[in-house]
Amino acid sequence: MKSAYIYVRVSTDEQKRQGYSLIEQEERLLQYCEINNIQIDGIFREDHSAKDFNRPQWKRLIKTIKSDKNRPPRNILFLKWDRFSRSIQYAYQMIGILKELNIQVSAIDQKLDLEVPESIVMLAIYLSIPEAENSRRGKNTSDGMRRARKLGRYPGKAPIGYKNLTAYDGKKFIAPKQPEADHIKWSFQQIVTGTYSLTHVRKMACLNGFRCSRKNFWRVLRNPVYCGIVSLSATKDEEKQFIKGIHEPIISEELFHNVQLLLNSKRRPTQTKPCLKHLFPLRGYLICPYCHRRLTGSTSYGRNAKYRYYHCCTSYCKGRFRADSIEAKYEELLDNISLKPEAFELFKLVLEDEDVFTARKFLFEERTIIYNEVSKEQLFLSRAIKLLVDEKIDFDDLNNLKKEHKEKLDCLNDRLDEINGKIKQNQINIDKESAYINRTVLFSYKNQDIAAKRSIINLFPPSSIDHNTGNLNSLKVSAALEKIIVYKQTRLSI
Repeated sequence: MKSAYIYVRVSTDEQKRQGYSLIEQEERLLQYCEINNIQIDGIFREDHSAKDFNRPQWKRLIKTIKSDKNRPPRNILFLKWDRFSRSIQYAYQMIGILKELNIQVSAIDQKLDLEVPESIVMLAIYLSIPEAENSRRGKNTSDGMRRARKLGRYPGKAPIGYKNLTAYDGKKFIAPKQPEADHIKWSFQQIVTGTYSLTHVRKMACLNGFRCSRKNFWRVLRNPVYCGIVSLSATKDEEKQFIKGIHEPIISEELFHNVQLLLNSKRRPTQTKPCLKHLFPLRGYLICPYCHRRLTGSTSYGRNAKYRYYHCCTSYCKGRFRADSIEAKYEELLDNISLKPEAFELFKLVLEDEDVFTARKFLFEERTIIYNEVSKEQLFLSRAIKLLVDEKIDFDDLNNLKKEHKEKLDCLNDRLDEINGKIKQNQINIDKESAYINRTVLFSYKNQDIAAKRSIINLFPPSSIDHNTGNLNSLKVSAALEKIIVYKQTRLSI
């Protein structure tokens, strides 16, 4: 009785889970072994590409073969040669390696006797056809992606800050993904100021919740897709092109080009001491509860990560507090501050005067335009009726005009209903936003840069640290601010 290993393969994990190719291959190989009285030493199921032999199950198969020191003659059976390899170069190399291990490979649907010299020609054909198929499939895919780019579409997996979506017509497109899109926009805005280095901007963005490695962050800053441009790489017949994309940009083209000029220049941002306070926004405002000195800040390396601490600058003082807990408590204290009702009403009037609610203004303008178009259509129909009375047009022409008028009027009414719905929803959003603004001032702190954060801290500085709990007790508020704000806690100190 001969012995053999059974090897079945599909290209992807999805084909393994949802398709029947693996099951069909295995059933046919088992049936072949049963008919030919072949003992099965093992079954190896692969869900990996055959462009090379860097495959998990194939490596396990080779390891199993090498573990047998006697190495008796064995076979590796598979259905077709494209299950073995789709590269002629790697296939011949592997056949030579297996021959040294006393192993022969065989495809039951494309049988060859490799001991016969003429079979080398058929083996080359069997191996070249899958490689040609792969090359053709790859070329068709790249050509399709290139055509999509020429039309302004971004094919493939969406870059960080975008997500892949499908339109009603089945076409793929990308759209901004929050909150990553806001973090990317904020990063571009910080870099263009020339104040911070790339490293510091990335660290500040990561502290705000952005997840991006240093290498990917550099790619983000160089990718024109964020300003609405799709790049087309150069070929032998075409030069590199930049095409206006159909997706929504995250930043403006002007901002992107200014950042590129800054990145390409030899000048580097000069870091000043205040710029380094982005890791410790409360530094200089906290007082040590033990020695009553101002606390500074530094990072310590732990076993798995870096940890930030506010601590006293003297070596003999034991004042040392976790920065994340102190800052979380400060934000919690800010959450207890809201505007007084009379101050908030004045604040809303100021917002309306400054056209903050521009979306509602645009909706009202669009509704006025639709009303004017409806009036024009009605005037046009009345003129058509007058022309019929004057016998300048016949009755059939009037009916056609009426039909066309009705279609336009229905379309305008649909647009009017949609605008009215948006106005109603916009008012709901304004009420929610107003309630949120009135409830807390935290929105003005969390998403700001270090300069704005320290301005807010200057308005509401922390009062003291409890040496027992290590948390802040309350905030200090000036007498002027106390006239327009409400503080929920009773421990407010002036």
